[in-house]
Amino acid sequence: MHRGLVTATAVTLAGCSAAGAGATTCEGAEVEVGIVSSLSDALLYIAQDKGYFADEGLDVNLRSFKSAGEMVPYLAAGHLSVGAGAPSAGFYNGIARGIGIEIVADKGQLVTDYDYMPLLVSKPLYDSGAIRSVADLKGRSVAEPAPGTATASTASALLEDVGLTYDDIKHTYLGFSDHVSALQNGSVDAALTTEPAASKAVNSGAAVKLADSTEVYNNQQLAVLLYSGDFSTKQQASAQCFMNAYVRAADDYAEATAGGSWAGEGSEEVVEIIANNIMTSTDSIKQTVPSFVDPDAALTIESLERDYEFFVRQGLYQGTTDVDFGSLVNTSFAEKAAKSFSEGK
Repeated sequence: MHRGLVTATAVTLAGCSAAGAGATTCEGAEVEVGIVSSLSDALLYIAQDKGYFADEGLDVNLRSFKSAGEMVPYLAAGHLSVGAGAPSAGFYNGIARGIGIEIVADKGQLVTDYDYMPLLVSKPLYDSGAIRSVADLKGRSVAEPAPGTATASTASALLEDVGLTYDDIKHTYLGFSDHVSALQNGSVDAALTTEPAASKAVNSGAAVKLADSTEVYNNQQLAVLLYSGDFSTKQQASAQCFMNAYVRAADDYAEATAGGSWAGEGSEEVVEIIANNIMTSTDSIKQTVPSFVDPDAALTIESLERDYEFFVRQGLYQGTTDVDFGSLVNTSFAEKAAKSFSEGK
């Protein structure tokens, strides 16, 4: 049975203990969630618009931020219960300072057939033959979103595969949305760009895909779901109910994007939900390569550790002790939700 067809009663009882006839400890619980209003928030939009949060008795408020980094102090102070992020050097430096945040679930990975962050090169440079391989990037300018992000670790993997190092290129830091114009006007030679900017750059004729990141770094964990410390410890029932709905949405998303395109089961509804929430057309979403999300929202912890070690080698991590991933990563909520759904099939 499709996970999305599990009855609301089964889902609710799986995550929250009874608080009286017809009620649960999650009924009426309010949850503040930080989003960046992008494609990567797909699972949260699905869970909200398809009523999965409501089925759990939760009143979820999706609150928009300019970047994931802006959410961290709100999560640390307990003003947000749930947030999202791309683990970066800055994030780990915050953890080293004692910020109470946990990484609890998958939100987006680079996986074979799901290369939603390809390495692009300026089309004129490619057509002229100046840049035809990653090795040709030595000494060239490459756009990245910011210093010390997981994207930098991706770039390092691509360069090391051809015998270069991360320091063999010139780094230009621009928001992903600015990569298209930078490639068009020649201010950068190449760019590691996520969707939807990646497809826009290629479709506009500004860029050519130079390399598939997943061929040298597969299963990279680029986006994660975060819980505040208070939410996971003091509101465990609500935290579990939230995850039940989130994993349910992850299953819908995984089926809709099966094979790395927006053509799987239920894709029309999923695409429409995302388009309505990020205020774009369904056609523009269908032109993109989706990110991979594990149907059980399971994390690739080895990737988190690999990127952290890259930040340490680059001198970007300022903590005096190593990050303890055993306490930083808490997979118990996702595992319990996945088990409940599996038993309900």
